[in-house]
This record gives sequence, structure tokens and C-alpha cells, in this order.
Amino acid sequence: MRIIALFNLKPGVTREQYESWARSRDLPTVRSLPSIAAFDVLRTTGTLSGDAAPYEYVEIIDVKDMERFGVDVAADPMPAIAAEFAAHADATFILTEAL
Repeated sequence: MRIIALFNLKPGVTREQYESWARSRDLPTVRSLPSIAAFDVLRTTGTLSGDAAPYEYVEIIDVKDMERFGVDVAADPMPAIAAEFAAHADATFILTEAL
């Protein structure tokens, strides 16, 4: 299962603030979860047509085991990480599966 998160930073949150937090807290914490195969955060740079992207960032979360993922995100320190993320960004999380 792959989860795609599309998001923009909240007003008043700078790119530097968010990216520093993501590198120091979010990325290492989520990557350490037993249910996670891979986790990447990407800053968008635009669209192929040259327009601005509708979202500033994209997260790609590859989940090995969704049942275990539910357990992992309910356990410390993930509730704090989720709250910190919510303080930085407004996100839409999309569940996907390969064709």
C-alpha cells in the first residue's frame, strides 16, 4: 500500500521551519516504524506546463503492513509527530494500490 500526502504549509510557517522539522523529526521517526518500507518528502518545483504546482509538498509513504501501520501510528511518539505535522501543514492523504 502506498499513501500519498499532498500538502501546503499553513500561513506563517516558513519552508525553512517545516523542512528543518521534517529532517530532524518526521523523516527519521516515520522511517523507523516497523510497518514502513519507505518514506520520502518531496518539495514541488512546478508542473510540466510551467505553472506553479497546486501543492508545495508531496509525501510518499510505502506501507508494508496496514494493520501494523495502525498500531505504529497509535503508539508513541507518533501522536506527537502527527500533531506537529498538523501544526505545519494542511494535507490530504490518499490511499493507493498498484494496478
